[in-house]
Amino acid sequence: MSLLDSQTIEILNSAIDSVKPAVLIKNAVSLSGNTLRIKNFNYNITNFDHIYVIGAGKASAYMAKELEKILGNNISSGVVITKYGHSTNCSKIKVLEAGHPVIDENSIFATEELLKLLRKTGKNDLVIVLISGGGSSLMEALPKSILLNDLQITNELLLKCGARIEEINSIRKSLSLVKGGKLIIAIYPSAGVSLIISDIINDPIKDIASGPTVPQNICPSDALSVIEKYNLQNEFPENVIKFLKSELAKATLNEKAIPPKVLERITNIIIGNNKIALSTAIETSKELGFNTYLLSDKMQGEAKDAGKKIAVIIKKIIYEDKPIRKPVCLLFGGETTVTLTGTGLGGRNQELILSALLELKNVKAEFSFLSCGTDGTDGPTDAAGAIINNHSWEIVNRLGLNPVKFLGKNDSYNFFNKINSLVKTGPTGTNVMDIGIALIK
Repeated sequence: MSLLDSQTIEILNSAIDSVKPAVLIKNAVSLSGNTLRIKNFNYNITNFDHIYVIGAGKASAYMAKELEKILGNNISSGVVITKYGHSTNCSKIKVLEAGHPVIDENSIFATEELLKLLRKTGKNDLVIVLISGGGSSLMEALPKSILLNDLQITNELLLKCGARIEEINSIRKSLSLVKGGKLIIAIYPSAGVSLIISDIINDPIKDIASGPTVPQNICPSDALSVIEKYNLQNEFPENVIKFLKSELAKATLNEKAIPPKVLERITNIIIGNNKIALSTAIETSKELGFNTYLLSDKMQGEAKDAGKKIAVIIKKIIYEDKPIRKPVCLLFGGETTVTLTGTGLGGRNQELILSALLELKNVKAEFSFLSCGTDGTDGPTDAAGAIINNHSWEIVNRLGLNPVKFLGKNDSYNFFNKINSLVKTGPTGTNVMDIGIALIK
């Protein structure tokens, strides 16, 4: 690994570390005597008979662990649901694992365990909810007319077609008994406060993990519009289409249906997001002597298109010192999508970097460029993303690889595995979308 690659990884690690629950929970929550501070809200814990903790998301287990360090025996019990392999040990709070990105039977089972706990809570209790990205597939309760297999097929179709997360969640909310604010009813009459780590551009709390504690209007017509937009009418399960068109779907719980006395018992607080990670990356890059240029904190669209556009900017910096003079750290955050046309293995970050490599193949000047998921997993792989430099194309030629074919098959993982350019962090315990870093000498 070159020095520049090492510095790129150093900046990535600093960004991820800044949004781990060990930092975010400590910054947002404290206990002084009997006063529990959660951001700008204070709670006298002697006013509550019990404090319960529930949650769902890739970061929920580590959030729970940090919350236990602060509240200790003040926590009566709890249940959080996380992705397979993203668990950690807690003493008071039960950690259950389930499927992501596609829901499985353990998602249903774990959610029932969570709801079972809420059924024993009362008006003199406090429920702390730990929400992070991934919660949409990890926490689920379904209407009787929707089968688990129906939802699995629905999720797979939506992931393959390249739909944006907001579009996917509009369908998930319409089919769920816990998403789109519906968990509020299960928490009531207890007081509830949600601590949220955002994995969506602009931090719309109604969409993070499908907004289980955020009151909102849910319109089945929006879900049907998404299905039509991607021409999936003939592929969607019949039960799903029927449900969305039925009077039952039209009567799905919305903001107006939740009584004010219920709404006033819930508070939602963002404690972490991509901007925090990018801010730390900027600080670290400056300490390493780079002029920093934040390209965007809202990167989205097709991954291979984004990769090509960013590569063009990298070349402009190399050859023209525009829009900023070298040495440069180019940064971006956000979350792109991949429209699957092949049967390969990969993720949006790996596809973005593979597309960039094709544009940068003739560049001899020294650079290092990576894009990674802050949760440590990119698509259905064990890699967080990929990294390339000005020597990568030499390796491609030496091995006789055809990057265009790999890109066409959506097989970026196997390509980067062959040239030893995968970035593997393991599960990080957090999730604030993706970070891209390009260092240019």
